Amino acid sequence: MDYFFEKEVENNARGRVEAEEKVTGKAKYSAEYDIPELAHAVMVGSTIAAGRILNIDIANAKEAPGVIDILTHNNRPTVPGIATEEAWKKSRFSLPVFHTDKIYYNEQPIAMVIAETLEDATYAASLVTADYEESEFETNFKEERDSVETIETKEEKGSRENWQNADHIIEREFKIAMEVHNPMEPHATIADWKNGELTLYDKSQNVYGVQGNIAKLFDISENNIRVISEFVGGGFGSGLLVWPNTVVAIMASQHLNRPVKVVLTRPQMFTSVGHRPESWQRFKIGADKSGKFLGCYHQAKHATSSHTGHTDNITGLTWKHYHFPNIKTEQEEIPLNIPKPTWMRGPGDASGAFAIESIVDELCEKLDMDPVEVRLMNLSETDSQGKPWSTNYLNECLKIGAEKIGWNKNRKSKPGELKEGEWNIGYGMAVGFWNAGRQDADASIEMKPNGDIIVRSAMTDIGTGTGTAMQNMAHNFLGIPKNKIAIELGDSDLPYAPSQGGSWGLSSLSGGVAAACKSLKTKLVDLAYGSKFEKGKGNLKLVKLNSDGISMEDDSLEPVSYKSIFDKNNLGVLNVKASSSPREEAKKYGFCSSAAHYVKLKVNKLTGDIKILEMVSVADGGKIINDQAAANQVIGAAIGGIGMALMEKQDIDHNHGRLIGNDLAGYHFPCNADAPIIDVSFIDKPDYNRNPAGAKGLGEVGIIGCAAAITNAIYNATGKRMRDLPVTPDKILMA
Repeated sequence: MDYFFEKEVENNARGRVEAEEKVTGKAKYSAEYDIPELAHAVMVGSTIAAGRILNIDIANAKEAPGVIDILTHNNRPTVPGIATEEAWKKSRFSLPVFHTDKIYYNEQPIAMVIAETLEDATYAASLVTADYEESEFETNFKEERDSVETIETKEEKGSRENWQNADHIIEREFKIAMEVHNPMEPHATIADWKNGELTLYDKSQNVYGVQGNIAKLFDISENNIRVISEFVGGGFGSGLLVWPNTVVAIMASQHLNRPVKVVLTRPQMFTSVGHRPESWQRFKIGADKSGKFLGCYHQAKHATSSHTGHTDNITGLTWKHYHFPNIKTEQEEIPLNIPKPTWMRGPGDASGAFAIESIVDELCEKLDMDPVEVRLMNLSETDSQGKPWSTNYLNECLKIGAEKIGWNKNRKSKPGELKEGEWNIGYGMAVGFWNAGRQDADASIEMKPNGDIIVRSAMTDIGTGTGTAMQNMAHNFLGIPKNKIAIELGDSDLPYAPSQGGSWGLSSLSGGVAAACKSLKTKLVDLAYGSKFEKGKGNLKLVKLNSDGISMEDDSLEPVSYKSIFDKNNLGVLNVKASSSPREEAKKYGFCSSAAHYVKLKVNKLTGDIKILEMVSVADGGKIINDQAAANQVIGAAIGGIGMALMEKQDIDHNHGRLIGNDLAGYHFPCNADAPIIDVSFIDKPDYNRNPAGAKGLGEVGIIGCAAAITNAIYNATGKRMRDLPVTPDKILMA
């Protein structure tokens, strides 16, 4: 590979590039753009879980003040991609919204009131009623999963017979409740369709994905669609797909020939933008006397929507981080009358890790061996296809984390030995693992005569510090001071970028930024030196850019100022654009990110209350481009792990098929008081086979394994195995 841009990354930027805009309120989120003649729309949901609409009464609502129109399946513009059931199934869109009289789940959008103000639309929406022909429905995952015996998706390596006589065999079941994305910013769309051209201000983690999907659904050219999502107030996976709010906003704008805004209410966020599905797992593991794993059998079932499926791939992790000579995995989706699930941070693997890391801990107890040592001896040296890891420092993560929390000094192997009055103290640990992906990505750079540059990419920033990372990379690849580097992102008019999700955002984008920086250097060298550069050996690694101009590290050529370059070539600005793709190394190596999580907590013997005292997470994410932003990612993910382990559960009233407590008061998730100061550190070793920056992903490994580390600590404190998440005080007392 060409390492002309390989330099030590400068950490600890003085502030995020978007910080001033966010803290002063200048940053505009999708619902905050001031568009002339903007109308406001509010969706109305069904009140049954399955059946058919017989009649929608909109008469009273249409008489309400400020109402412009009301859209239903009887009077909406036709969207070709969902106009028929055949077209809908082909498009794989989440819902044929307003194009069917069928009801698939409670709170399915059946109408939309459009008014001059949000208040008028909200009031009028309360006046819309409907008559239904109800059908039988099913929302009870437990009952349905028990009735499904066959499991369709199966994979196997080796044979179960090879380890049925292993020295130690354990088989257990695990359950995880439905969890809901709750980003601070609700999903919102402003659609402005004029003269055949559509502008969308849409909360999304993937502006090009929105552009492409909307083009197919509405049968219009992508060139006529612009999607803007410059600032995103959290996503966790909810912004990876196009949801009905975006489609109905476009329909309304097309219908009225004026811009229309749709903002989801907090209860609508629970039913409209996906969730982590409820799941069940059975895991069987075998090992010899030395602690070497001999085989495993992993079964998983999870809930999905009856109208459009979702596969969470819960057993995928089983093939990755440990070496099992014999593996069999089986998965099945259980269709229910619920909204469509989707990817939620650490999708599939976060659920799978709870079972794997819990049963490994139990196996260690049976072996009478240290859980850290057992994991160290069983780490896989290859990926699931047999390719060696390009880099994998999970072993170092395990050792450093154990040292930081005082694992060998403080932890007692026998449960319940550490006590403080009414509290039992426990230590637990587990690991997180994720494929370090990389996608195609482009970037462009505009340079001005004074040396200021603007680096552009369509990649969104969902709070992960993407813009600052782009600035850091451009600074290190080029040498230009950060105060002369501006960033533009989150707009489909900018160079292509994949979704900000799956922990491949920075890994992918670094390739585009590096390629654009190389292109800029090449262009400046040509303009400044021409053929002189080639005669002087033409080594691009020796080219230096600073705030004023270009020079050579070996002083083989005279420095040239940017002003003279621009004047000599009669340039107003200099623009370059470049593309990047994963290289041939992807065929030779496996790529992974990983983390080790350690937890110290206490459990009240009388009340069952659980208080986390310490958390240590050590991650291998390749080269860390911005250590503060990276630590924030891991901290946020770990807090999500606390929620998964101890609090998050979306209940359903199975008599009516409705969600219970679908707001921020009824749905419990961690706040500051529930989390300790989380000690985060990084191995910080680059993987240049993955991309020019040497960076790998971090967003997922902070949560994967975290719930198991907590429940393993609960066992160490109480001697009670918790296999049903979340672990609430009543479960502690009843175990």
